[in-house]
Amino acid sequence: MTERPRSGWESSFSEFRDAPARRIREQLAEFIRDASPEQVRAWDAALPDLQEEVSEVLVRDELARQYSAILEYELPMESRRPDVILLVGAGVMVIELKGKLYPSQADLDQASAYARDLRNYHRECAGREVTAVLVPTRARGYVQEIDGVHVAGPDHLDELVARITKDNPRPTIDRAAFLSDDAYCPLPTLVEAARELLRSGTLRTIQRAHAATGPSLDEISRIVHQAALTKSRHLILLTGVPGAGKTLVGLQAVHADYLDDLAVDRGSGKPTAPAVFLSGNGPLVEVLQYEMRSAGDGKTFVRGVKDYIKRYSRGEAVPPEHVLVFDEAQRAFDIDKMRVSHKSDDVRSEPEEFIRFADRIPEWCVVVGLIGSGQEIHVGEEAGLGQWRTAVEHSGKSAEWTVHGPAGVAGLFRDGSVPFEVKGTLNLDTELRFHQAKELHTFVAKLLEGAPVDELRPIAARLNADGYHLRITRDLDVAKGYLRDRYREDPSARFGILASSKDKALEHFGILNDFQSTKRVRMGPWYGEDEDAYEGRSCRLLESCVTEFGAQGLELDAALLGWGTDLMRLNEKWSSAGARGYLRSAKVRDPFQLRVNAYRVLLTRGRDGTVVYVPPLSELHDTYAFLVAAGFRELTNASDSR
Repeated sequence: MTERPRSGWESSFSEFRDAPARRIREQLAEFIRDASPEQVRAWDAALPDLQEEVSEVLVRDELARQYSAILEYELPMESRRPDVILLVGAGVMVIELKGKLYPSQADLDQASAYARDLRNYHRECAGREVTAVLVPTRARGYVQEIDGVHVAGPDHLDELVARITKDNPRPTIDRAAFLSDDAYCPLPTLVEAARELLRSGTLRTIQRAHAATGPSLDEISRIVHQAALTKSRHLILLTGVPGAGKTLVGLQAVHADYLDDLAVDRGSGKPTAPAVFLSGNGPLVEVLQYEMRSAGDGKTFVRGVKDYIKRYSRGEAVPPEHVLVFDEAQRAFDIDKMRVSHKSDDVRSEPEEFIRFADRIPEWCVVVGLIGSGQEIHVGEEAGLGQWRTAVEHSGKSAEWTVHGPAGVAGLFRDGSVPFEVKGTLNLDTELRFHQAKELHTFVAKLLEGAPVDELRPIAARLNADGYHLRITRDLDVAKGYLRDRYREDPSARFGILASSKDKALEHFGILNDFQSTKRVRMGPWYGEDEDAYEGRSCRLLESCVTEFGAQGLELDAALLGWGTDLMRLNEKWSSAGARGYLRSAKVRDPFQLRVNAYRVLLTRGRDGTVVYVPPLSELHDTYAFLVAAGFRELTNASDSR
């Protein structure tokens, strides 16, 4: 069986110049079978100009015979295709063609994203200049450089090639090496990784993910083997910033093949699934199970915490697993919340329940707690990690337990009765989700602390330069138009509306964040399906909305955040005075901090950027002004390019 090519056309400059335009177009159409008539017309219009520019480069540059032209290059594991890639001199030109005179902001951001991904993940682009070029085909000459993207008419491409190749002695990238399957290593999203885990039992080889999370996985493996060998019990606390890969590590850990050999025969054979990933984040569980549905019902390795506790908290039932991975362990419910949730006084805190279950497992067990920070958004989540110390110290088998974690949590276990082993590898400090925005969480933290705008603006500028786009508008249609335009050619991209659950104004402006509306959203299809797969259910339709509870632990390529009245700037400070109240039965320790944490979640869901919509309410004028001053760039209309 012939391997499918990686692009619609690839050749040397000389071959590209000499090939009949019709032949190139036919080959492109063969590669993209569902090309629209508009796409075919665009090729017919653009190809002669591109061939003319390549011809001019060949005339002026004697090394140009070594250069290559690649059209409709399909990024492996994705459906995105830059229009043109030129391998010229020591550099790479990524060209996006638009049949217009003036580019939109979405056009610019799309071109920037292509260049960013090649810089970050393509082996052949490492250390080389990757230049993003946006070509409005009706423009002429060099227009300007905007946000690191060169805007020029098709007649100026030869000049840009000359600029890139000038005074750079490195050899030209080999076309075959560039197109090889293992040259480009994009980090899969959490959902893609989970699907691959369940389908094949392994993860794709992801160089950066392995480099960042490998030591933590190795340490977990070491402790698991130690537990099985010494017949002991262990609590592992794995910490990390949001987006660092904690959930990915947890999923990898529960799918490890070596667990089959270490599992203990229960009398009727060894457990078929010796580990389980448990989360109290309902939307995360729903999405993972939905994406894993090709292998049964998707519940073999992923379960909700509440159902698991309900099963094993009654009586003395013994869990079949040896390894229990508890997602977002710092958000474990305290005893008061457990009583309300399970409608019973005969319950303990979630950590105490888990340790009690683990004590029943024969011979050995390991509980892995995945710990984030600053994202406690539910009532009853505020007690924190201290509950885990109480749980292991109150265990009926406390002498068999050892706790492992990074130095940052060691203080909680100081002078305790259970040994604590410090391991630096149990802290993930590299953000994988936001690979192109290393300072995103710093920016969001400072923004929500109300740091001076002079401190925020430089960080926002660096984020923008790195390809993470912070945009803002007071017109919801403009925000929607921007995202649809930005991802028009990327059907796999996911963008959707997010909003705080405690705002009480947004629904009057078309963002349905009320309880009943958000309750009807099916998270699996919302995150996973295209516009036409399930009518009205895809996030890409920009109709339904999810709140911080539906977004935590998950991600989109871009988020449209409706900023509510529950966190406003009043007297140059943040205030939650406009928030919906909590139920009288809810024992809330710090309602303001819960609102801040909610916006921390909402502001960090987009992988490529965040578009903030601020309703045109007078009480939000100061909020809008503060966000603009902090570095969010205003969108004035759907085609704005400034």
